[in-house]
Amino acid sequence: MAELRNIIQRKIPERVVSRFAPGITGHLHLGHVVSALYVFGITRAVGGVVLLRAEDHDRTRFRSEFDDAIRDDLAWLGMVPDRSPWPGLGKLDPSLRQANREERYREKLNELAGRGLTYPCDCPRRRLVANDEGELVYDGHCRGRSQEMAGDHGFRIVMPDRAFAFEDLAVGKQEQNPARQTGDILARDRHDCWTYQFACTVDDLDQEVNLVIRGEDLLPSTGRQLALREYFSPAANAPVYLHHPLLTDPSGQKLGKRFMSESITSRRTAGISAETVLGEAAFAAGKIDGPRPMELAEALALFSNWRHLHGGT
Repeated sequence: MAELRNIIQRKIPERVVSRFAPGITGHLHLGHVVSALYVFGITRAVGGVVLLRAEDHDRTRFRSEFDDAIRDDLAWLGMVPDRSPWPGLGKLDPSLRQANREERYREKLNELAGRGLTYPCDCPRRRLVANDEGELVYDGHCRGRSQEMAGDHGFRIVMPDRAFAFEDLAVGKQEQNPARQTGDILARDRHDCWTYQFACTVDDLDQEVNLVIRGEDLLPSTGRQLALREYFSPAANAPVYLHHPLLTDPSGQKLGKRFMSESITSRRTAGISAETVLGEAAFAAGKIDGPRPMELAEALALFSNWRHLHGGT
């Protein structure tokens, strides 16, 4: 524990700020509980604060009942986000909702447009071609178009064709070139929804998040978010990243809602104890040999041990 604290504090000598940022497109499942335990466990171990962000940028799938249930589930589990006592962060509610950030996102997109870094795009998804890693790559077909375009369209941001290097606390040194990974990324899609990459980057900068703990499925996003950070705030330090392993089903697929017969909400309303769910999460993540009821403090201590991530030494 002391070693973890020393490593993070060397990288983040000032206040440590992380966030738990679930997508508001469904109920929490066991995989979300595991992710929350990593975020709260590691952040609490180094004396940092955890902000809650409602990532409801996808307005086509957002449902208010999901938002309410997620907050109720977290409170039931005992993982209560912080209201930061520090100057600067007080200007933002730690329980940030992206749906309330339309004006801010437009401001940042216009900032990039003024520098010639955006263009409208009406290309269909089928135009994108998958690379060797399975990511869809845009070929820049609409680059050079006027900012004024009739009809339904999104806006893309030009990605720099160079490598962004960073060291992840769980998976080690990484190097990503967003132009080669995905090509120019969407900031806003044709349905007028802000994209994850754009909204997440703006929010992390505004909330002064400097410790990003999230699932390894989001590891490929890091390079493109670093590119956006550099556009918006060249002098800002990059966050410290830690991408934790995901739960998988028996076939090795990421554990998602389609693999879970019961949400955390349904288990809570059925009278299952929070301690039972925490123990199941610890077992599913390989932290204990068998499921058993577990107090939150014990679970957080297990998930703060970063050297067990990805077979770390």
